[in-house]
Amino acid sequence: MKIAVDVREACSEKRTGKGQWAYGFVSEFLFRGQEMLLLTDAEIPEEWKEFSPTVHTSSPGMLWHHHMASYLKKQDDVNFFLSPTSYIVPSLLPTSVPCIPVVHDLIAFHKEPHDRKAKIVERLTLKKTLRKAKHVLSVSESTKRDLLERYPFVEAMNISVVYAGPMENDPPRNTPDGSTILCAATLSPRKNQQRLIEAFKKLPDALRTKHRLLLAGGRGWHDQQIVDLAEGTPGVEYEGFVSPERYSVLLATCELLALPSLYEGFGMQILDALQRGIPVLTSNRGSLPEVTGECAVLVDPESTEDIAEGLERILTSSEFQEDLRASGPGQASNFSWKRSVDLFLASLKKLQ
Repeated sequence: MKIAVDVREACSEKRTGKGQWAYGFVSEFLFRGQEMLLLTDAEIPEEWKEFSPTVHTSSPGMLWHHHMASYLKKQDDVNFFLSPTSYIVPSLLPTSVPCIPVVHDLIAFHKEPHDRKAKIVERLTLKKTLRKAKHVLSVSESTKRDLLERYPFVEAMNISVVYAGPMENDPPRNTPDGSTILCAATLSPRKNQQRLIEAFKKLPDALRTKHRLLLAGGRGWHDQQIVDLAEGTPGVEYEGFVSPERYSVLLATCELLALPSLYEGFGMQILDALQRGIPVLTSNRGSLPEVTGECAVLVDPESTEDIAEGLERILTSSEFQEDLRASGPGQASNFSWKRSVDLFLASLKKLQ
């Protein structure tokens, strides 16, 4: 069996969530010796080269999608095309090319502000892609429910939930520095950094002066207010985009991870934190309770009071912190790239 995969986002120097998902999923496949055709617009990661995958590269831009659609039509030995980050190529392909898109979330259809170009493209291509798809993957039960609600013509049995895995296998346990509240996410209204900062400002003086709120993530969209508020709030630091190595250092030393996002398809930062035994504060919406189970503090993301109370609860109780630290790794062990690939292969067996 030969699988073609769009790996552009996995090859990016600044991988965000979808790119990290593609990187982890493809890495597991390559490790297993799976024959793959990697479609990209940049150099593939060095660690992939030892597996000698077939790589087809074309220049970046909109023409990339048309080129790859034409190229795939001519590949008689490709059994499936897996599209983990975009619906453009799947929407251009005929049904004679078996296509499996990965749906991470439906944020493009929500009221929250989102990248305008991405919103337009996804609204124009997702429905067409779903009608043509041989099968569909989603990264959570929450996303699957959203899909079925919005597109009732899709049969539930034609969507397989494959989840995600952590950034690292067997990382060292967290050793808290006693001061850092980490929020690792692209700056945007959906990630809710503005309310998190407002909640931090509501903490009692003794807690606020002892701790810092560190925002780590690239600039996103509609984010100037977040930057301005961070720069104008004592105790809040904005570090910008961080490398995987720096992200690992922050996870190794932070006291807790806070991500009260308005909506997530999965929430990979949450998994990374649970895996290391880091106490987590996150939203009670979307997929996040699915990832955390009962091993995190869940809050109403639209209530700064609720977020502040959740932060204070974690920061003022060493016993509660230890409970979260002890339970997190067990919850995280339910998710791995091995499991994700196994679930995907099980779905393929139903198609053959």
